[in-house]
Amino acid sequence: MWKTPRRSRLTYVAAAVIAALAVAGGVTLWRHGKTAKVSGPPAVPVTVADAEQHDVPIYYDALGTVQAFNTVAIRAQVNGQIVSVDFRQGQEVKQGDVLAKIDPAPFKATLDQAVARKADDQAQLVDANKDLTRFTTLVNKNFETQQNVDAQQAKVDHFKASVDADQGAIEAAQTQLGFTTIVAPIDGVVGFRQVDVGNIIHTTDANPLTVLTQIKPSYVTFTLPQSDLGPVREAMLRGTVSVLAFDQNDKEQLAEGHLLLINNQIDQATSTIQLKAEFPNQDERLWPGEFVRTRILITTQKDAVTLPTVAVQRGPEGPYVWVVKKDDTVEQRPITTHIVNEDMTIATKGLAAGEQIVLTGQSRLDVGMHVDIRSQNAPPDAAGQQADKDR
Repeated sequence: MWKTPRRSRLTYVAAAVIAALAVAGGVTLWRHGKTAKVSGPPAVPVTVADAEQHDVPIYYDALGTVQAFNTVAIRAQVNGQIVSVDFRQGQEVKQGDVLAKIDPAPFKATLDQAVARKADDQAQLVDANKDLTRFTTLVNKNFETQQNVDAQQAKVDHFKASVDADQGAIEAAQTQLGFTTIVAPIDGVVGFRQVDVGNIIHTTDANPLTVLTQIKPSYVTFTLPQSDLGPVREAMLRGTVSVLAFDQNDKEQLAEGHLLLINNQIDQATSTIQLKAEFPNQDERLWPGEFVRTRILITTQKDAVTLPTVAVQRGPEGPYVWVVKKDDTVEQRPITTHIVNEDMTIATKGLAAGEQIVLTGQSRLDVGMHVDIRSQNAPPDAAGQQADKDR
């Protein structure tokens, strides 16, 4: 029987082993490639929000200063000694309330003298009229000359003028006497008392007795850039323009009023316009000299598409957002925006209501990447930490 040589058998065995190894290696490489292709890069964790559609009020913000509706420095109109001060500092008073009194004795004496002088002149006028009547009767009988009658008529006219002058003196004295009682000319709040009882007060004193300030209603003056003049004037032509006043931190609303006027000139040095708003201020939350934040309602944009301002990114060609598509991949979408405030932006072009936009995790995104949508209640850096773990 014929037998195969030993060397030939070894060659066949070696070739079979090599072939088997090649097949096994090919299968392993094919499986690895397929797995890598299916898995791809890990999804980027992000948080998202839906673009919404609703009416949005458009406000202009400005820093303003509260001004009193009226401010009156209470001064004496006659010189004299203060005998009483009838107000408490910080008290709210009404028009006509007595604030202080000056010693009236000297002014009462002057008035009495004027009254007595008038009585004397009236008595002389009566006597002169009687003499005139007698002279007129005698001249008709040729017992008196016409010259004496004319002289007596002049005396009568003189005493009439004296009586009229005396009446004027009486009225002046009464006015001066009335000035000894100092009353509130307007409603308002009394400030510090600067002159005490017993002091002599003069009409020329540098310091007033007090300052009376009317704060109901109150004004707020503020400035806006010149570029805002057109929209503000258009808003005023449409009707009453609402103005809100907030505290300095821009957190708490203090009052609501309306725009009263735009100043008649633009400040060329700063290229700004000055405006004044009026507030009823019945609860006295606005105080003269206070700095407040104002918001002027210019218009209301109907059915505006809005998104959180944090979602808006800036690129060389302008603002854009990352939009999540139905297959959980993202695209970079250029949009036209109008920023309402730090929380809300209006997309005037490029975005539709209901589309999902990325809020956090934008720095790791590229066009076509898959995203893993996380809850917005997660810690701010959770998405970033998860992405680092996935890497």
